[in-house]
Amino acid sequence: MDDLGVAVVIEDDADIRNLLEGVLRQAGFEVHTAVDGRDGVEVVRNNKAHVVTLDIGLPDIDGFEVLRRIRNFSDAYVVMLTGRTEEPDLLSALNAGADDYIAKPFRPRELRARVAAMMRRPRYEMNRPQHAPRSWAAAPAAPASFGHALGQTPAGSTSVPAGVLQHNGLVLNYRTRTVVVGETPLGLTRSEFDLLHTLLRGEGAVCTRSDLVRAVRGDLYEADAYISEADERAVEVHIGNLRRKLKEDPHSPCWLQTVRGVGYRLAPQRTDVPARHGLG
Repeated sequence: MDDLGVAVVIEDDADIRNLLEGVLRQAGFEVHTAVDGRDGVEVVRNNKAHVVTLDIGLPDIDGFEVLRRIRNFSDAYVVMLTGRTEEPDLLSALNAGADDYIAKPFRPRELRARVAAMMRRPRYEMNRPQHAPRSWAAAPAAPASFGHALGQTPAGSTSVPAGVLQHNGLVLNYRTRTVVVGETPLGLTRSEFDLLHTLLRGEGAVCTRSDLVRAVRGDLYEADAYISEADERAVEVHIGNLRRKLKEDPHSPCWLQTVRGVGYRLAPQRTDVPARHGLG
């Protein structure tokens, strides 16, 4: 059995807690549990968790506050468990730093698939080495010459650095997981970064909401993965957050263009925005 690191289950319902513990332990995690939010924060802190499952409806403080506290010291993958899938709840969870969510009741197989998808995403951590489990492979690397496809290679240059994507003054560096617009770095969540990266790679092709759900999950090669209406609403929330951070003009977007009834695509190249090149 593979050693996938430490998982923490924060859940007050004993039956669900035992189910989560069993699924994660069987997957190969060392599992610790907590029955309320305050204890859960300390269990995550003391055990340096890689993955956390977090119930929203806890007896002391709600899951949103627990998540905010965890994010003060940990970049663990966090899956929120909720019986509610309304957009305000999704928005609160994603803004607080959740990586994914599952609506109750859930299937154990779905939980394991969601956690596996999260752990396939590349991680770039400052304080501990990247955790690369053997059974769940990392996501594929970004292409090295995307700038040529956009027609943005500056005069006199022969190539764009590997993993660097440019469009209308925005530069995304896949290797360092950074995004800069002009001279301003953007603080994006993992899901926001993955969505932006997918749209940039699309070179203007339409990405359906289902396509983008798979990009967020890491299931780019699993065409038959189940996509729920709540999953698609979560993508819309992420796109809305991206637009706010990019300060997009809704009447003349530079980067994110809605295709009504279908999904999203990269906005056309603009000649009034200078290209940038060679960011590390």
